Amino acid sequence: MIPSMPVYISLMKWTSQGLGGLPAWRDRLEESERAIQERGGKFHSAYVTLGRYDLIEIFEAPDDGTAYQILIEVARHGNVHTETLRAFTREEAEAIVKGA
Repeated sequence: MIPSMPVYISLMKWTSQGLGGLPAWRDRLEESERAIQERGGKFHSAYVTLGRYDLIEIFEAPDDGTAYQILIEVARHGNVHTETLRAFTREEAEAIVKGA
């Protein structure tokens, strides 16, 4: 799969408030998917995880600024802390390395 836009991997950890509202976690995930789509992005997948992070979302967004707007929307209720990584495909990384 070659993405058409930059890819982001968002590592999320529930806050105390988020844990208190855990029964509604699927609703919050759907809200996140809507925020991505409304800003011209593409939702790829989400995983509930064991370990340091509780949830991982992978999505595309038109640019870093739009990705940041999406993340602000996701975090605005105070249910999660996020750490987001900009991911590069093998082809993108190769072009970056060749240009260095």
